[in-house]
Amino acid sequence: MQILSQSGRIRTTDCDRYAWSVIYAEGLSVAVDGEILLPVTTFGVDQGETLVVTGPNGSGKTTLLRVLAGLQRPTGGEVCIAGAPVSEREASFRARVAALIGMPALARDFTLEEHLIMVAASWHASSAEKTAQNLLIEFGIAHLARRFPHEISSGQTQLFNLALTLARDFEVLLLDEPEQRLDADRLETVSGALQERKAQGATLVVATHHSGFTQSLADETLLLNP
Repeated sequence: MQILSQSGRIRTTDCDRYAWSVIYAEGLSVAVDGEILLPVTTFGVDQGETLVVTGPNGSGKTTLLRVLAGLQRPTGGEVCIAGAPVSEREASFRARVAALIGMPALARDFTLEEHLIMVAASWHASSAEKTAQNLLIEFGIAHLARRFPHEISSGQTQLFNLALTLARDFEVLLLDEPEQRLDADRLETVSGALQERKAQGATLVVATHHSGFTQSLADETLLLNP
């Protein structure tokens, strides 16, 4: 992994230069109406590594994830994923990058299992039903399979949202505070699930306030300051 910093030059995007790194950002920044949402930041993440992004509220953690997911346009610098510019409009980009940033859109009249099957089938899982069952078991919510999203607790909802994010194939996984509303046992479950994806070759960027979560996952950390 490359040296992490909050300084860098603004250049025209040329992702061929960064083919050695799965994610590379140089001089990346976001400002809206004169307010800095993401300070100038440079970092790189290699395949199978986890970058944990820390910092106080308002430091730009969520904004950074939104830029990497193609949901927010940077106002300075450049960012490349898998040797290509970030572009939510490109099918190849969407196929590579999965993200949980905020609450996902859910259908009130679909059960948890039906949601998982729908997502897995949409991304060409070889067995959507088996994928759904395995995720329900992995996150300890198999007993909730036939419940609707409005019938489960906040902690169970967080586990389900994470399962829903992992129901598809991806190369890059972006997570904004996945530890929210989880007790120690469930944190261990989530950490184990993410370690497994990392072992399979996925590259992770995780924003968190939780020091234990950081220690269990991080290959490198990026501290943002407002």
